[in-house]
Amino acid sequence: MSNDERLRALAAAAGIAVDWIDAEGRPRKVAPEVLRRVLAELELPADSGGQIADSLEQLRRTSSELPPLLTLERGQSFDLSGHFEPGSAFELTLEDGWRHGGRLDEQARLPPIEQPGYHRLAIGAQSLTLAVAPPRCTGLDALSGHPSPRLWGLAVQLYSLHRQGDGGIGDTQALENLVHRAAREGAAGIAISPLHAMFSADTQRFSPYSPSSRLFYNVLHSAPGSILGEREVRTALEAGGLADEWQRLERLELIDWPAAAEAKLRLLRLLHAEFRQGGNPLEQDFASFRCNGGEALENHCRFEALHAYHVRHHGLYDWRRWDPALRYPGSAAVAGFAREYEDEITFHAFAQWLIVRGLERTQQAARSAGMPIGLIADLAVGADGGGSQAWSRQAELLPSLTVGAPPDILNRSGQSWGVSAFSPWGLRRHGFHAFIEMLRANLAHAGGIRIDHVMGLRRLWLIPPGAEQRDGAYLHYPQEDLMRLLALESWRHGAAILGEDLGTVPEGFRPLLAERGILGMRVLLFEQDDDGRFARPQQWPGDALATSTTHDLPTLAGWWRERDIDWRERLQLIDVEASQAARRTRQRERLALREALADSGGPALDEPLDSDGLIDACVRFLGATPAPLVLLPMEDALGLDEQANLPGTIDSHPNWRRRLPLESDELLDDAAPARRLCLLKQARRTPGGEVK
Repeated sequence: MSNDERLRALAAAAGIAVDWIDAEGRPRKVAPEVLRRVLAELELPADSGGQIADSLEQLRRTSSELPPLLTLERGQSFDLSGHFEPGSAFELTLEDGWRHGGRLDEQARLPPIEQPGYHRLAIGAQSLTLAVAPPRCTGLDALSGHPSPRLWGLAVQLYSLHRQGDGGIGDTQALENLVHRAAREGAAGIAISPLHAMFSADTQRFSPYSPSSRLFYNVLHSAPGSILGEREVRTALEAGGLADEWQRLERLELIDWPAAAEAKLRLLRLLHAEFRQGGNPLEQDFASFRCNGGEALENHCRFEALHAYHVRHHGLYDWRRWDPALRYPGSAAVAGFAREYEDEITFHAFAQWLIVRGLERTQQAARSAGMPIGLIADLAVGADGGGSQAWSRQAELLPSLTVGAPPDILNRSGQSWGVSAFSPWGLRRHGFHAFIEMLRANLAHAGGIRIDHVMGLRRLWLIPPGAEQRDGAYLHYPQEDLMRLLALESWRHGAAILGEDLGTVPEGFRPLLAERGILGMRVLLFEQDDDGRFARPQQWPGDALATSTTHDLPTLAGWWRERDIDWRERLQLIDVEASQAARRTRQRERLALREALADSGGPALDEPLDSDGLIDACVRFLGATPAPLVLLPMEDALGLDEQANLPGTIDSHPNWRRRLPLESDELLDDAAPARRLCLLKQARRTPGGEVK
């Protein structure tokens, strides 16, 4: 066997797809030099035959070890023959404390367990956790109480909301106001942009999909007045000389993230200073929050303080460049730093407390108002390798490899998303702790989550440091384990799971999502066949949500008016020839969409149709699909031209900065959104006429 053959064998054993199929259906093979670079980042050196042999032996030993957690299906026997002898005595302690003794059968199988949960199994001197999963995630039928739900909701970029007193960034109070208003219209839920924790010491970074941690929250979205009282906020603004700047930031059409972040953090520090004086009736609640947050919260707050210290004194924004003694959360040096900077660390805990309590209020308001789902959180595909989550969970992440996508029809050079991924072996060795705690954090104050790039449950395109986007490889993940854990946490929280399955989807993956009760996602602008014909409503699947667009795509009005092409021309992202081709394609697509709308009871082809009429017709069209949930983006409800994010740009397009034109409790009162919600509700009616 040649070295290249041994290399491919090692890559396959490590879960790397040596051969793969691209977006155009063509077979591809990962180059040997790319395999070596990816394997090196996985701590599996492969530069020589000896290294390859050693790495293969390391994988063999790892795979033969009994992990601290095993996942299994409810009601199915479980094969333990690889680890225990037939007839071995065991003791099973269920999560509720009930104990049961027995023996493995003649094939060393554990008898079926009917109760989902995290149970403890002891066999001889060994003890491990059994994560027993229900067959499916919690469905919209269970949440709505209807066997064939036809729900609808809104999707909103939370930062884009505004209300008087928000300081220039959408916050939880603005979201709560919108929840009350949408609930009166009959909305089942509101899907929001990611609220993951960013870097308080680096206010230039604000993309919600490139967070520092997916375990905690972006404190800039907190509404301290809803927790501490508006009078306390006004007093702090006046005392800090922030009142004029606060009002200036609120008047801006685009968010000035650095200025707004500086003002918000100054306000939070003033409020914390006052809170520390004592006598506040919420002191015990804060103390309880911090205690319950445990090690994870403490580590995040320590990271925030350490990160700010290194930025301020050394200009270092990445923990991997810190003094080695500070690179590990459990080190004596970190503990010493924490003692010296206790006040700073407490401040960051205080800021997290405010936003958590604000989100709790909002979700409680949604449920109290009758929403069967309430908030639908957005879970980003990864976190920054130089951020809090990567620092605190180093054993379970791959901070040096970057998640992205291989070249496809829309991105000929591929994509790099600038975030890190979990380590498949790290997860297994540590009982999937980092994955479970992430799910719990994001389900804690929501009735559902949308998993960005849900294909990451099976595989991720990972790019070595300094490599081009195309020079990566697919790394496979323990899909069965991850889906079982997802179903178990969905069941425990009574929450729906939505999966963003757009782009290059592995063959057979969507049926697996449906089998697990994970709703896929279908976008109107993508629902075309190879001939450019748009699928009619009755052809849409019943196991995926339906929506008009996403944050990375043009709004319906923008698509109709070719605003996305205008932007790409203006920024010289496409040349004249490509622009002309794009406009010709768009002309054909507009005609094809009009035909689909006309066939489905919309305006006839010979009727004049402007963008407002198009949106109305599209809303009716989406409502008529068999999708159990239709999400209408707020930009389309309002008929706006501009999209939230233009992929391939950073500063040249105002990504993640646009604010909506009205205050959050007035957004649905204007004639256009009121009309569209009425159309959507009518289209969602069951044959019996009842609005669900």
